[in-house]
Amino acid sequence: MPLSPSSPAMSFAKRHWRAILFVAIATIGVASLGSFYALASQLAHPPRRALQPYHQEFLHHPDQHGLRIDSFTASDGTPVLVCSPDPDHPPGKRGKALRAQFAAEGVEIPAAGKCVGNLVLLHGRKGRKEDFLPIAERLCAVGFRCILPDLPGHGDNPTKDVTFGIQEAAIPQLVLAESAERYQFDEEPVGLLGMSMGGSVAVHAAVLHDAPWRTLVIISSFDALAPTVEKQVAHRLGNSIGKLCLQGVAPIYEFQTGVPLDSIQPAALAANLHLPTLIAHGAADNVIPIDSGRRLFDSLPESPEKTWIEIPDAGHDNVLITDFPIYHAIARWMLNRVPFKQ
Repeated sequence: MPLSPSSPAMSFAKRHWRAILFVAIATIGVASLGSFYALASQLAHPPRRALQPYHQEFLHHPDQHGLRIDSFTASDGTPVLVCSPDPDHPPGKRGKALRAQFAAEGVEIPAAGKCVGNLVLLHGRKGRKEDFLPIAERLCAVGFRCILPDLPGHGDNPTKDVTFGIQEAAIPQLVLAESAERYQFDEEPVGLLGMSMGGSVAVHAAVLHDAPWRTLVIISSFDALAPTVEKQVAHRLGNSIGKLCLQGVAPIYEFQTGVPLDSIQPAALAANLHLPTLIAHGAADNVIPIDSGRRLFDSLPESPEKTWIEIPDAGHDNVLITDFPIYHAIARWMLNRVPFKQ
């Protein structure tokens, strides 16, 4: 029932409308600030993913996957897994399937159990190194030792801030060098593979002076973080909310990490990348739209050694598990750039 103009409630509202307006605006402001803080915290300090049962199965039975798995903690506190082809056990089912794809083409690849190169694999946001064990199973089966670190703010890494490569750029080379020294293998040839957040870290690592990487693979990553955040919010709540949210989140993220959000721009660095680079992206990705990945690719120097793969019908989280033979495409591309003898 509508209020009568002479009702006590209406009279109160007329007398105190300024106070009511102030309270309403303050309430909206506090709620908005809380939302901005929550989103900035999600970027800077995402919830850490716990070990999953399939992780434990890999770690307890690596031989069933054709792997040897060693673990250590690097000098900066980064936890690391080193996955090597096991010459005493056949590849696991994922590795066998990948080798069968090469056999069907009549393409020669390294003998099972042989190692012809190294790869450092960098996981995505909210992930951990063990998430890449199924990827390592496949890549070890075709001749690559895989080095898996927990990036800051993830897994068991003691460093809390996530800066998408600004402060993490030295980690891949550090864990490579310390793994090679500890387990007595040659560092080179070596490649770098990063997914989503890990792709941004990989770009920052690849442009460092004297970086050793021979190949670079980036999966479902972005050209610049700030517009990516804006588009994620806009996709859910509308364009105007996306712009407003970015304005609120950026200063909070910088306060939490010391890094300006708009300084995280892999595409601005990509023009300095002069190594074979493959970028793959899902056509249906609504977390990091494919246009963002394409802009990153286009920012690379023109070269016959850069490759773009669009994965049909793939979103962000399922980009590696569609019917598209993405592992075969990546492995073939890398093996073409790593000379080997049987």
